[in-house]
Amino acid sequence: MFDKVVLVTRKTRLEELIERFNTRAQATFYIEHAGGDFSAYVSEHDAYERALESVRRSIEIGLKIQVLDRGLVPTYMFAKSDVVVTLGQDGLVANTAKYVGGQPILAVNPDPERFDGILLPFKAPDLRTHLERTLASRSRVRAITLAEARLKDGQRLLAFNDLFMGAQTHISARYRVRYGQLAEEHSSSGIIISTGAGSTGWLSSIFNETSGILAFLGGPAVKPIRLDWEEERLLFVVREPFVSRHSQAGIVMGMVSSATPLALESQMPSGGVIFSDGVEADRLEFNSGAIASIVIEPERANLVVA
Repeated sequence: MFDKVVLVTRKTRLEELIERFNTRAQATFYIEHAGGDFSAYVSEHDAYERALESVRRSIEIGLKIQVLDRGLVPTYMFAKSDVVVTLGQDGLVANTAKYVGGQPILAVNPDPERFDGILLPFKAPDLRTHLERTLASRSRVRAITLAEARLKDGQRLLAFNDLFMGAQTHISARYRVRYGQLAEEHSSSGIIISTGAGSTGWLSSIFNETSGILAFLGGPAVKPIRLDWEEERLLFVVREPFVSRHSQAGIVMGMVSSATPLALESQMPSGGVIFSDGVEADRLEFNSGAIASIVIEPERANLVVA
């Protein structure tokens, strides 16, 4: 059934600093001169390297092995015979899952003492056991709902955690929103559309902000909405809607389903974008005339769990 293990890795913060400043010494000088603790970057990097070495040994089980940096995932052609292992934080799982085409994903937490890892059920030393169970079809898999943005010209973008639709920079996004039978003009900081897996991520920060505002005004805290990973609904929230002569704020939150679809028509001459899971480089242009429909992707992301 499976003939290859694809290991998806990512650069550590230390490696990214060295890329930026050319040498480790220059990176050290910059961080310490600014009053930062460079040793934190080093210890995090060392922990990742130890986990990577452990994972490399664990996946040597007689199958072909492909090691893939996170930046190459959008262009890599995953096959039905691949089993995927990710080594990184929750975001790496999200950035990988929407491209693997339903292949099983074993997500490894590289540093459990540093990262909570809601989507990371495995530790590096335990990977071989769970990988062998997956290859023998004896592992437990959760089929996680993905969101999809579809444009009229056929372009599409999947999201494991969330979609963002709005302006590329910090200016107001102008668009017309249609939600179920309702419609209105918007000027806002964009819209976040979250899956169940993403409801504990970016979306949760909006509930935190709302609770803080209500507390300042003497009101009660807001209980965040949590959706199951498998739930066939999406939750959208409009960020900072502005009310004016040409814009309204009656549609600011709602559940997207087959009964209550969501669509947006861009009114931005330029600079409109749709991206998913925080990866701005992999995006769709969303400029005047573009109409995006938000739907639930029929295929699921299959995350192996303990």
